[in-house]
Amino acid sequence: MRTLTGRSAVVTGGTHGMGLAIARALLDDGAEVVATGRNRDNVGKARAELDSPLAHVLRSDAAELTDIDALAAYVQENLGGLDYLFVNHGIAEIRPFDQVTEESWDRHFAVNTKGSFFTVQRLAPLLRDGGAIVLTTVANDSIFPGLSAYSASKEAITAFAQVLAAELAPRRIRVNTLAPGFIVTPTMGVTGLTEDERAAFIAQGSETTPLGRNGTPEEIATAALFLATGATFTTGVELAVDGGYAQGL
Repeated sequence: MRTLTGRSAVVTGGTHGMGLAIARALLDDGAEVVATGRNRDNVGKARAELDSPLAHVLRSDAAELTDIDALAAYVQENLGGLDYLFVNHGIAEIRPFDQVTEESWDRHFAVNTKGSFFTVQRLAPLLRDGGAIVLTTVANDSIFPGLSAYSASKEAITAFAQVLAAELAPRRIRVNTLAPGFIVTPTMGVTGLTEDERAAFIAQGSETTPLGRNGTPEEIATAALFLATGATFTTGVELAVDGGYAQGL
């Protein structure tokens, strides 16, 4: 059985859905975990759920560099350093391309792209040599109508992650990305879905995914921990965890 006792990790977007599952899996394996989220209600619920002396649940907005700097300072003061960084936060708004506003476009890139990049930049100095970074992207090889801004912001992460993998290789820090397909979470990854829309989204996932179902947050967590702790000779790659959706099986 894998043990992560004595190891430490940060999970951004770690207060609900896939990020919460990653944080829980790390704690179950003995790691000390800092999980962050922007929504105060989710932060409170995650504190109650991740009830462990090894769990630190913080409110932190990935779109704000001051919050990212505060996160780095907290990690340095309370953990001393890091072994793993999971950059999992993100927003998605469904809008046809002719209805995408400048504000919406900027919001996607502020949270998903800028927030991810500067989270890695600010926390990389705290990563111990030989550590690992896993960034969440999206199964983007197939088309999601209405998600042009979201898809563009996530594709940018895939691009810069490969550069970071090269730049951090001298420190033996591996940088990989994880691309989920349809995963059953409270929001299904999309802002403002009604319950009917969420149900339709889940049905669409079951119909279009070759394995015939949606994935679970726990399956994402298993893959994320594999990239961070098991795939020790792998860097600069994207792992699709999508039931074959993007592969067109």
